[in-house]
Amino acid sequence: MVAIHVVNGPNLNLLGRREPQTYGSLTLADIEQRLNDRATARGGVALTFRQSNSEGDLVTFIQEAGIAGAGIILNAAAYTHTSIALRDAIKSVDALAIEVHLSNVHAREDFRHHSTIAAVAIGVICGFGAASYDLAFDALVPILEKRDSTNATKTAAKTTGTPQ
Repeated sequence: MVAIHVVNGPNLNLLGRREPQTYGSLTLADIEQRLNDRATARGGVALTFRQSNSEGDLVTFIQEAGIAGAGIILNAAAYTHTSIALRDAIKSVDALAIEVHLSNVHAREDFRHHSTIAAVAIGVICGFGAASYDLAFDALVPILEKRDSTNATKTAAKTTGTPQ
C-alpha cells in the first residue's frame, strides 16, 4: 500500500467562502472527499490530510510524511512564494512531493510567479481548480508504486544474496 499525505497551507481552511471566483466553491472537506473516493476506487492508497495556517506546522507535516516514506501533495498556498523552510523540509527528507495550486498562479500577480518549492518537487500542477489535486494523485500513485516495488526488489535481493 502506498501512502500519500495531502498537506494544505494558509487560508485553505476557508475554501468555498474565500474568493470563490479564484478558488472555486468547493470546501477543503469536499476536496478531501474527492480524493478519498479516488483512493477507494483505486485501492491500495492510504491518505492523510493536514492543514495549517502556520509555517512551522507545515514543516513538521512534511518531515513526518517524508520520514514515513509517504508521497506528498502540497498546496503551500502563499508560502509557496516565500518559504525556504518548506523547500528545505522537502529536500531534507527526500520527499516525493507534487506542488499543487487551485488557480493558475502564472496568470496572477507577479509575486505569485516564483515558487521556492518547485525546484525540489517532482512536479507542479496549477490552474485546474479542485482537479489539480486529482491530477496530482493520478501522477503520484504510480511513482510511489514503482519506488516501492523497486525497493522491495532490492530488499529481496539483499536478503537472498541475488544480484540486482
